[in-house]
Amino acid sequence: MRSFWFNKLSMIFGPKPPLSWLILSLISVLALIALFGSSSSNAIDSESRRPVSLIYTNYRRIKEQAAVDYLELRSMSVGGGTRQKELGLCGKERENFVPCHNVSVNLLSGFKEGEEFDRHCELLRGAERCLVRPPKDYNIPLRWPSGRDVIWSGNVKITKDQFLSSGSMTKRLMLLEENQIAFHSEDGLIFDGVKDYSRQLAEMIGLGSDTEFPQAGVRIILDINCGFGSFGAHLLSLKIMTVCIAAYEATGSQVQLSLERGLPAMIGNFIARQLPYPSLSYDMVHCAQGGIIWDEKDGMSLTEVDRVLKPGGYFVLTSPTSRPQGSSSRGKTRTLTNPIEELTQQLCWTLLAQQDETFIWQKTGDIDCYASRKHHAIQLCKEGDDSESYYHPLVPCISGTSSKRWIAIQNRSSGSELSSDEIKVHGKSCFLTALCLSLLPCFPSSKISFQFCIVLPFHNFGFIIAGVEPGEFFEDLQFWRSAVNNYWSLLTPLIFSDHPKRPGDEDPLPPFNMIRNVMDMNANYGGLNAALLEEKKSVWVMNVVPARTSNVLPLILDRGFSGAMHDWCEPFPTYPRTYDMLHANGLLSLLTSERCSMIDLFLEMDRILRPEGWVILSDKIGAIEMARTFAAQVRWEARVIDLQNGSDQRLLVCQKPFLKK
Repeated sequence: MRSFWFNKLSMIFGPKPPLSWLILSLISVLALIALFGSSSSNAIDSESRRPVSLIYTNYRRIKEQAAVDYLELRSMSVGGGTRQKELGLCGKERENFVPCHNVSVNLLSGFKEGEEFDRHCELLRGAERCLVRPPKDYNIPLRWPSGRDVIWSGNVKITKDQFLSSGSMTKRLMLLEENQIAFHSEDGLIFDGVKDYSRQLAEMIGLGSDTEFPQAGVRIILDINCGFGSFGAHLLSLKIMTVCIAAYEATGSQVQLSLERGLPAMIGNFIARQLPYPSLSYDMVHCAQGGIIWDEKDGMSLTEVDRVLKPGGYFVLTSPTSRPQGSSSRGKTRTLTNPIEELTQQLCWTLLAQQDETFIWQKTGDIDCYASRKHHAIQLCKEGDDSESYYHPLVPCISGTSSKRWIAIQNRSSGSELSSDEIKVHGKSCFLTALCLSLLPCFPSSKISFQFCIVLPFHNFGFIIAGVEPGEFFEDLQFWRSAVNNYWSLLTPLIFSDHPKRPGDEDPLPPFNMIRNVMDMNANYGGLNAALLEEKKSVWVMNVVPARTSNVLPLILDRGFSGAMHDWCEPFPTYPRTYDMLHANGLLSLLTSERCSMIDLFLEMDRILRPEGWVILSDKIGAIEMARTFAAQVRWEARVIDLQNGSDQRLLVCQKPFLKK
């Protein structure tokens, strides 16, 4: 039976509408989908960036409601009383499983020359869905700051025998007991100690002390191949964010050791692909004993360092292996700089200082330097080439020169927060790829084409918009100031009241607690991070910007916070059991329209969460109800909290149990 609308159309076009009408209709439908779909997409993005109606007005009522709404998710039923099936535990061989970093599979697939250690999620197919169990000798990490200096040896992929055979490092390492490892400030560096080394670097760039790094514009440092993380641990005590990054290692991982100590770190290298950071991200890049041959592949590794380094920033290279036996100081300098001297000149770097085995270059803050070069072997990237960086191939060109963020670090405000003018630098901008441009003939209006790119199911390859208004920024910060106080109030009685892991202990007050490593899975502007710092919580936050949202990662890094771009349809580049708390606001609603498997997302969250760690999900009722089902499958215990403010937002507070068998 023909529909009413079909009969109406038949009166106009006849029983068979012409092909031109069908094409016109199709274009019209696509245009409507673009306009209305983008509205919903923007609405979701706006919700994730500016949480609304989440004002905690009556905390006493919330606590009472939390008791009523307590859910033992393992006894939840689905449908007609059928018990929700819990996922099983993985075998012992997957205790330290890191997806996308299977060296054997990578070699079989033809990757070589170092690329076998790179991240290859495209090879991750048909993996067993199971819960990664902790090792037999695993123990809950010590509270911060004790956990910075002493860790349980059973928690990391390195044995006592490996430590004892590690050469000079052993002199800076002490095994307190059979099952504990203690770190001194001397470890990982071959000089007189990390404090002296840090002071030496400060003096080499003209400062009186390393406490003056922030006044010189150095707020955030990328430490390549960080050893045991002691350089970063020292700088963190000076309130300088230092992020360790190192390649995947089957045993003795630098990243795992750093995270176990409560220090910022993630797996990453730049053998063939860019790091998951935008251009102009770090004030200083540091590499000591990294083992990287910087002039290989036409200096692509050095060009990648230049990409993430801010104008006026510093590259510190400490390479004791480069010193020839019995050579003079001048000879040492020439031995190291000869292979990369021309490269640094092409990059407009200046060799600022050299002392012993340490060299410091400074990146130019003058954009005109590139035009005045004698040779142009390394070209400037075209505008748009460096707009996004999510494991894209390395580029043989100089990035960031057309960015509004090209501001020398010495010219930025010295305060701990960004000024209104610095926030405006992150104003709205756009970039259309060939994928979007190919649709322009169908949609002559640039506005329609612009909106259509956003709602494409594979729009992560196309248009990304990043826009920040000062008013919106400060409104977001005010919200998180309120939210953090209430989060902490909700968690404190759960963590410290007769907690099974602290039998007989007095209830310690924050910040001396078990939460140290925090991940914000949908960080927006980094407001949660800022609020935690204002409250003087002894935590650090990995601020993750989902790959399919507005790219505000440059703003987060400019605030001096750690962060990375990540596609939550893939595993995060870290080792198992490395975070104490995962937080996600609006992420579930955002991902419901993506190709991601939600159960795989929860399995990944469980993998990177420490036993007895916490998850806080803030989202709409429907998303939270869905999350309850998945939480039951991964065996989390949880509470659903109604905010009692008339909104459809709910909190789901979960805890991962300590599964030993």
